[in-house]
Amino acid sequence: MALVTSLGSASGLPLATLLSNITVAENAPLNALTNQQTAYNSKLSAYGSIQSALSALQTAAAQLGNPTLFQSVAPTSSAPAVLNATAGTTAASGSYLVNVSQLAQAQSLATPGVANTATTIGSGTVTLQFGSISGGTLDPVTGKYSGAAFTADPTRAAASITINSSNSSMAGIRDAINQNKALGVTASIVNDGSSTPNRLVLTSNATGATSVMRISVSGDTALSNLLANDPAGTQNMQQTVEAKNAQMTVNGIAVTSTSNTVKEAVQGVTMTLTGTGNSTLSLQTNTASVQTAITNFVTAYNSLQTVSKQLTAFTADANSHSYSQAPLAGDSTLRNIQMQIRDTMNTPQPPLAGSNGAPLTMMAQIGVTFQADGTMAVDSTKLTAALNSNLSGVQNLFSSASGKTGVGSTMSTLLTSFTASNGPLKTATNGLNSSLKTLAAQMTSTQSVISTTIARYTKQFTDLDSLVASMNQTANYLTQQFAAIDGSSK
Repeated sequence: MALVTSLGSASGLPLATLLSNITVAENAPLNALTNQQTAYNSKLSAYGSIQSALSALQTAAAQLGNPTLFQSVAPTSSAPAVLNATAGTTAASGSYLVNVSQLAQAQSLATPGVANTATTIGSGTVTLQFGSISGGTLDPVTGKYSGAAFTADPTRAAASITINSSNSSMAGIRDAINQNKALGVTASIVNDGSSTPNRLVLTSNATGATSVMRISVSGDTALSNLLANDPAGTQNMQQTVEAKNAQMTVNGIAVTSTSNTVKEAVQGVTMTLTGTGNSTLSLQTNTASVQTAITNFVTAYNSLQTVSKQLTAFTADANSHSYSQAPLAGDSTLRNIQMQIRDTMNTPQPPLAGSNGAPLTMMAQIGVTFQADGTMAVDSTKLTAALNSNLSGVQNLFSSASGKTGVGSTMSTLLTSFTASNGPLKTATNGLNSSLKTLAAQMTSTQSVISTTIARYTKQFTDLDSLVASMNQTANYLTQQFAAIDGSSK
């Protein structure tokens, strides 16, 4: 029997073609399941795109539904070199004349000079207390007080450091002070160019007249002579910068602050003082942020419309008499979501009680309208006019303290329900995932049946190929024998 190396090659029968055709036919059910799997996965991906677009719209709606958006004001300083300002949610519109006569300062004290910062000075305990000075006079040349009283700040506990052989030089004392954050001061060494040029300078980390330093030393006399400083007693250090409060007037009212960051001198406003002089602080309702939020909402809605249109498209080709459809063409879940969104946006809002002029109940009244293609457009001129003339009405149109009325509030709630764990999108995707799981099991089973069937046909065709080849050989042999017999009889 001839060796069969390729199906049909021995017998001359088209067995390979026949088996290929049978394989195609047997795979038809599996191909149908594969196409269905592809369609389900495309639909899952499409739902993901819709959820992303809905989430973006919900974020924009939530911003419009937040009443604080409409309460914000934008501060403007006529003299940024004097002050800048930021406004919180409690700030109200208004104009304020601010005169800054003095900036807050942090006190600095300097020790007598030493020749070498590595030379040992002495050991002991250095204690620092913050407080304020009253009475007495300050000599501007020596930087020392006479006849003054010191009152410790009861809200700030005294702090101490220990000076010993490991840190008894000026450089060591500086490092020890800087390592102890509880002291509330920063130490540095300044070279003044004299014969004993190195002076240790201590600067309070806090500004204001209540941050005057009183330093007491217990231990070696040399250490005390360097650092001990009581503004109401012995002062071994020189005050080089006086502790001062910021002083200003707001519309003629005197204001004092320990810091150059002044909070609530004007309600809801934080002023940062940068210099002395006059500045007009203007607080105007920040309609620009409201206009941006409305524009962002319209943009997010239009993006949802664009995505939805792409995912529900149905295209027919008249020439080839064929058609194609997007994954969500005719999808009821998306159609219901779109209908609810449109209905909510077209529902008139309760008018604002006591409002002047025509009440704002529909977005079209402020220039936000639907177009023929289902998208929205903003008439910037009309919107700006509405914001400038009736901001409270615009706020009522989009938001409420209860969150139950207003386009922004109700849309935010509705969109949240769509994307929630028990929402329609989740229900739809859960159904698809369940179908895909079932489909995968069917495909595995179908593939097994196909493989068994093709294996059976392969074996049968291989046997047939061998049998026919053997019969062909026998026929050829007999033909040769008969031909030989016939030839010998002549």
